[in-house]
Order: sequence, then C-alpha cells, then structure tokens
Amino acid sequence: MASKRTPQEQSVDPAAQQMLIRAEELHIETAFSRADAMAPCNIGGAGMCCKQCGMGPCRLTKEGQVGVCGATIDTIQARNFIRSIAAGSAAHSDHGRDMAFTLKAVANGETEGYTIRDVAKLRIIASKYNIPIEKRSPEEIANELADLYIAQFGQQRGEVIPTVRAPKKRLKIWRENGVVPRGIDREVVEALHRTHIGDDQNYEHILQHAIRTGLSDGWGGSMIATDVSDILFGTPAPILGQANLGVLKDDMVNVIVHGHEPTLSQMIVAASQDPEIIEYAKQAGAKGISLSGICCTANEILVRQGIPAAGNFLHQELAIITGAVEAMVVDVQCVMQALVDLASKFHTKVITTSPKVRITGATHIEFDEHKALTIAKNILKEAIDNYKNRGKTQIPQITEDLIPGFSHEYINYMLGGTYRASFRPLNDAIISGRIRGVAAIVGCNNPRSSQDYLHNYVTKALLKQDVLVVQTGCGAIASAKLGLMLGEAGLTEVGPGLREICETVGIPPVLHMGSCVDNTRILTVLTQMVEEGGLGDDIDQVPAVGLAPEWMSEKALAIAAYCVASGAYVIFGGSSPISGMPDRVSDSDKVLNYISSGWEKLYGGKLEFISDPDEMIKATLAHIDAKRAALGIQVYDATKYGRSGDAKMLALEELPLSEQRKAIYGTAAD
Repeated sequence: MASKRTPQEQSVDPAAQQMLIRAEELHIETAFSRADAMAPCNIGGAGMCCKQCGMGPCRLTKEGQVGVCGATIDTIQARNFIRSIAAGSAAHSDHGRDMAFTLKAVANGETEGYTIRDVAKLRIIASKYNIPIEKRSPEEIANELADLYIAQFGQQRGEVIPTVRAPKKRLKIWRENGVVPRGIDREVVEALHRTHIGDDQNYEHILQHAIRTGLSDGWGGSMIATDVSDILFGTPAPILGQANLGVLKDDMVNVIVHGHEPTLSQMIVAASQDPEIIEYAKQAGAKGISLSGICCTANEILVRQGIPAAGNFLHQELAIITGAVEAMVVDVQCVMQALVDLASKFHTKVITTSPKVRITGATHIEFDEHKALTIAKNILKEAIDNYKNRGKTQIPQITEDLIPGFSHEYINYMLGGTYRASFRPLNDAIISGRIRGVAAIVGCNNPRSSQDYLHNYVTKALLKQDVLVVQTGCGAIASAKLGLMLGEAGLTEVGPGLREICETVGIPPVLHMGSCVDNTRILTVLTQMVEEGGLGDDIDQVPAVGLAPEWMSEKALAIAAYCVASGAYVIFGGSSPISGMPDRVSDSDKVLNYISSGWEKLYGGKLEFISDPDEMIKATLAHIDAKRAALGIQVYDATKYGRSGDAKMLALEELPLSEQRKAIYGTAAD
C-alpha cells in the first residue's frame, strides 16, 4: 500500500486543499485517497502484461520470457501502446463526428437554438477544400462541408481531407512513410485488428500504424471538432473569466457542466440566461443560476462566453464536497464513476446526457440537438427544484481572473491587426532571441502526482527562460488558477525578452487556446509559423516542445502520436506505460527507444517519458537551443534584453501584485 499523503501533498491548489481537508473530516474518499490506497500493478504499468486472448493473461517478468503464443515483450508493449492510441483517437474523433452531424442538422434547419455564428470561418474552411462559396448561403456551404467531414469517418481509400492543411514537406514525409490516414474509423479498426491474437507481431510495424492512427485524430477528427465548434459557437477571442471553486455561489443555484462536447454546454449557457429560467430560480428562493464548468467542457464555454471554470479534472469530486452544487451535468470522457456515490452523501444530482454514457444511480436526461434548448431548460429546472434540498455548504473563497480565448485566428490578428495580420512578429521575436522558443504544456491531472504541481513548476521555469507557453485542457486551467493568464503576469513571471513581447502586444505569457481537441490549434499555429518563413520549412525545425506533465488518459497518448508525427518533440511526465522492468534493459527498451530515436529518424519528432521536472525543463531547453542552432538564428542570450522602457510599467513593477492589478483594472483583486 502506498503511503497516505497530506492534502498539501495531494494538491498545490489551496482551494483543493480546503476540500480535501473537509473530505477527511467527513470520512469521504476521493480520487486522491484512492490513489494513495491503490498500489498500481508494476507489471501492467510497465506494459509487460498481455490479455488479448483467453490463453493468458501472460505476464512477462523474466529475461527472455514469452507469452503462451510466443509473443515477445516488444510485441506485447507495442500492442498495448497502439490500443491506447486507438482508444484515445476514437474518443476525440467520435466527438468530431457528432459535431459534423450537428453542423449538418443546423444547415438543414433541423435543430433548436443553434445558428452558424462564424460565417467567415465557415467560408475560409470550405475554401481550403475547394467547396464553392461565392453566391451561396451559409447554410448551403455548411451543408456541403458537413457532408465532406462526415465522409472522412467512413472513408476507405484516399487521404483524410484536413491533412492538406499540413506543411507541404510534412505531408510528403507522411506519404513516403505510408501513414496518411485513409479514413478515421478505418485506422482505429485496423489498429484493433492488427493487435488481435495471431496478427501483427513486428513492433516497428505496429508502431508505424500507431502514427497513422494518431494522425487520424489530430489531422482528422479533432481538427474537424475544432472547426465545427468555431463555426457553430464562434471562434474564440480574448475574454475575461474566472477559475477555481470560489466561482460557486451560496445564494444561487449552482450547475456544473462537465465533460467534453460543447453542443450540450453551449445550450445550457443559453438556457441559463433565459428570463423564464431565471424567474424559475428566483421562485425557488435563489437569486439566479450560477453556471460553471469542469474539465474540457469548462474550457469550451470559458473561451467563448467567459463562463467561469470551477476547476480541472481532479476538481470534479471536490466541487460536490462544497455541498453547494445542485446538479453536475455530464456528457462524455473523464467523468468519474465515483461521482454518484459521492453525490448521494450531499444533495447533488449527477445528470448524464449522452446516449453513449450512463452511470449507475445517475439521473439520465438524454440530450438531442433537435430539441436542444427545451432539454437544456428541463435540465436546469431539475437543478433548480433541487435547490431546496441543499444543506451546509463550504465554498473556498478562492478564485483567479484570467484572459482565455487565444485561437490561432486571434493570435494572427493580434500580431498585426486587420490590415497586416501575420505571424511575422512572432517569428521575428524567436529569430532575434526575445522569445527563446515555444512550449505547449497540455494534458490531464493525475492523482498519483500532486495536482497542478508539475504543470505549474514546469510552466513557471520555462517562462523565466523566455519560453512562450501555450496551453489547452486541464493544464490551461492549472495556469489559470495560478494567475499566469493575466497580462500583469508578464511583469513578474517571465524573462526580459518575453517580457518585452507581452508588454508590447498586451498578452499574458501563457496563452489559453481551448480544450484538448483544440491541440489542433497548436498544429495550425506551427504550420503558419513555417509558412511565414524564417524558421525552416517544416514543423520539426521550429524551436518548440510539447509537454504533458501529468498525463493519465489514452487520449493523451493519441495526442502524443500525432504531435510526434507532425515533427514535435513530446515529453510526458509521470510513468511510462512501456517502461519495462529495471533489470530487463536488453528486452524491454526496444519499444521505448523506437518511439524516441526510431520515430525521430522518420518524422523529426519523438516521444520521451521523463518523471523529474527539472530534467523535463532541461530537455526542453536543450531541444529548443539545438533547433535554434540548426536554423542558424541568434544564440539565446538572457542578458541581451533589459528592463521595460515604458515608464508606467517600470513604476508598476515596484508595487505589490494586488496594487498592480488595481492600477491596471481600476479595482483591487478579490
């Protein structure tokens, strides 16, 4: 049994610590306490257990040992690895499929409450695929785009259409290696077929298809999901928001949306602002509806409407423990089964909404886009009716302001305005050395590590080294809770070169780019940087690194695969799912070495698992500096750029942070 940690060791978030203390006082278990009590299987955790048939499970714990069928450790590890990538790709891509179906229904006037909000993006995306746009209504264009996107899932031959948006050199590499996805569903199915008993038994061959499967997500299903979300709900632009459990209100009906699909959450936002629903809440004795989000659903409504984020993945139980949540409305992915039992100890209703997801004991109200607004109102009325059952509450009075909404379109605009929108200033800042490089710090929370610690430690260290940070998913919410997504963070938290950029452009040093599927925005940014010129002619030449310090889901492995295939160096924290045993180096390192050096030779990107945060930072900076040297651009010199030349900024930096905020915003921080 693992040792029991204190709340301060389980999370670095003070709001989470308060709720963990309350959980102990009430003798309630959480994911944190279950992680402490549950010793992970060291054989399965190292990828040395095969259960693909009924002759096993086979556990390979001795040098030279093979399974009943003769499968070697490298075959078993590769099979386990690709199956995780297939599951992660299926989860993200199925989200994209649903979005494409919704776009089709909206285009045909078959839904309730939805409209095409970003006609400009619709026209831009359609043009990329040679869909005619002149003298056509938005509905006509959307109908044809929806048909094209829906076809990508069942397509059997050819190439998944969004791959044409990759750099030309990158697409050529994929074609030469035979990994351009033919159809999204086909690659996932083939991954499962190849790993059935008696099929693919060459680990390199298996891992080549892992790349193809990951690409079907990143340059397929996830990219489709982001495109359609922007078209239907609006492309994000900076907006003021708040994060952490303090966004819950004692005098209002608190509804939390949790999961990943924005079709539901966007409609609940609309319904919560309906005068009929507000009046219904007042009749129940509340002042109104307080809506907030958890996980990637939080990010979806945060970046578009500024709806507050109650927290990231590991806050879902803690929010219920406040005793102030009338309903937690969930759809798909990252929803803990433990929520229902926990909710029974309070008054919270857990409401499942997806036809794909039911949880024993939860209330099920199935969501249907054709009756979206009506269903959303019914869900909110269910929560309002529960308000009278609320007992004692304990809401941590901790929140942090943030500015999310940095889509790749907005980054392009902010660097040049409407007239000269361009990535040229960003490229020039990297070439000159003001910005050393770019780090995408994304991914989940994992209760086996201290919540947010690795995200925050790595982020703050890289900012001091003039590395611009972009974030999505739960990692983004971690930085939001720390205050790194405000402009004034650029005054105190970053190196001198990056400080000049933040100050000049007026941006935070950490840019919130959306939910996990919106990692495709990062791919688009990298592509645009390449197309702008000066940083090579492919993504693998850009001084950039992707990190997932607290990863835990199969979706994270799918993201890693498509980022590596795109040419990125990817670092995962925590433990490796294919690490082998320490005393079995000769056998168990083949797969681990191949996803690093083997993939790097083919794609210019590689995946490594590094548990120590200082080593993670060291590897990131070494890679960025090596890419700078290979490009022949300025050697990074932290002393080259000095303090701000802006007299107001110089005066502000001498003040305490709370006074800085007061001077900037006109009011003191909460």
